[in-house]
Amino acid sequence: MQSSENKTRMGSLETEVLIVGGGPCGLMLANELGRRGVSCLLVDSKPSTALNPQANATQARTMEHFRRLGLAQEIRELGLPADHPTDIAYFTRYTGFELARLRLPTAAEAQVQVKSMTGSWSAAELPHRVSQKYVEQSLRRHAQHYATNTIRYGWKLEQFSQDEHGVQACVCSCDGQQAQHVKAQFLVGADGARSLVRQQLGIKWGGVTGIQREFMGGKMFAIYLRAPEFLHHFPHDKAWMYVAVNDERRAFMASVDGKGEYAFHAALQSGEEADAWTEDDARRVFAQAMGTEIPIEIISMGTWLAGHALVAEQFQQGRVLIAGDAAHLFTPTGGLGYNTAIEDAVNLGWKLASVVRQQAPLSLLASYEIERKAVAQRNTHYARQFADSVGLYQAKPELEILSEAGTQERAQASEYLNRHVRLEFNIPGVTFGGRYDQSPVIVHEGAELPPDEANTYVPTASPGGRPPHQWLADGSSLYDHFHDEWTLLVLGAQPTIAQAFSDYAEHLGIELRIVTMPEPELLALYESPLVLIRPDQIVAWRGHSDKAAEAVLKQVLAF
Repeated sequence: MQSSENKTRMGSLETEVLIVGGGPCGLMLANELGRRGVSCLLVDSKPSTALNPQANATQARTMEHFRRLGLAQEIRELGLPADHPTDIAYFTRYTGFELARLRLPTAAEAQVQVKSMTGSWSAAELPHRVSQKYVEQSLRRHAQHYATNTIRYGWKLEQFSQDEHGVQACVCSCDGQQAQHVKAQFLVGADGARSLVRQQLGIKWGGVTGIQREFMGGKMFAIYLRAPEFLHHFPHDKAWMYVAVNDERRAFMASVDGKGEYAFHAALQSGEEADAWTEDDARRVFAQAMGTEIPIEIISMGTWLAGHALVAEQFQQGRVLIAGDAAHLFTPTGGLGYNTAIEDAVNLGWKLASVVRQQAPLSLLASYEIERKAVAQRNTHYARQFADSVGLYQAKPELEILSEAGTQERAQASEYLNRHVRLEFNIPGVTFGGRYDQSPVIVHEGAELPPDEANTYVPTASPGGRPPHQWLADGSSLYDHFHDEWTLLVLGAQPTIAQAFSDYAEHLGIELRIVTMPEPELLALYESPLVLIRPDQIVAWRGHSDKAAEAVLKQVLAF
């Protein structure tokens, strides 16, 4: 790279928010800001969005947020074909014995089944199995649509400083040819696990790392590959995720395009050093999981570390905030890292916009750390629990032996892995149950809450969590009637006065939609005739009259 003296200086650029990092979190934040007319500059040192598949599971809550942005149908059409199974299945080797399977709906089936699901899975959207690289492409395309957004891949943050008025930063092109001074009101570091922003702020990790397991603990070897003959050699029903469980090589593999591209990850045995492995080594390791050799084309390969359950000690210093992998680091069991990052952006987007547009004081941003740090700690705990469940299971040689002892061992493995797959992949409680019970911008009421459990979700309209979902008689989702900003639900057949909320919202300059729903089942579900829903679709308050409207709106905006 050229010295800074040799770079072409492009002068100064002023923007309201500088986003460092163009992964799912940074791109989602750019969309949240762009749709609200808040100017942002996003820089990312990669030449473009991700080449490698990375995360492969979009949880239902994330899909609900994509629906809110009008992207759910587009995202659901990406990745696997609409009729491709999304099963998670376990085998001794891919050509060996099948041990366990969780059958899940295809993308086409999910869109039909969601309309009739109740209880834990009452939702506007079901999960979708799609590679992160496709999601990033979609989010980038929409982020670039907003005139207030500037998206620059191939650019990086060099340095920054801040004072009480804003942030001063220098960004430069990765080819060393150009540099630009940036003045911003806020900077958000969504720049990954090795975050320059977090490091410059001196923020330390809390939690644990270096957890060792036979699987999903320690160094892992990853191959992004094409194997067009895989299904011709595979003797079982097609799946989305294929997990190999044997005493020679533990591995998992996700279908990327449903045709021949796969993301393969293998655990290393003690003493193996995979950083210097060649393509021949990659083919050898893949064949161990496959149980036979088949032709594969290696698109990329490398190593990564499992065994993290880390959350940054701070998410904010002054006008600089961190989000996504810069703020929390997961072992990817349950797919919680990417989905937690998306919700960071959703939470932060409306708050930044409210402060920038002078609809709320700067103190509103303090609620971002209070709310999201607690959820990150909760979610890393769940991911660690899932990783322990699968990673501490010991695969014995008898699993592959044709004998009475082998039959017995496979039966025990089947029982254990069928229990595990439901623990890790049927997780409505994790998906929908995150709450902001310590938040100062939630009007808490002290109601008894359902237990926080991974595999069961009990809807509650108690302020601080996701609004209970309902499909309406016209086939629409209740969520489709929420405003992009604030919504006041007026529920029940008896009219309830809500004028004071409209009047004070107008005084504050915030957008508030009154949504009247006379259906008695909605009143029973929410247990109050008035319910205030935040822009990130979180219940902020509920009550029986509008007498406290001024106090409520002041609190939820941190006045």
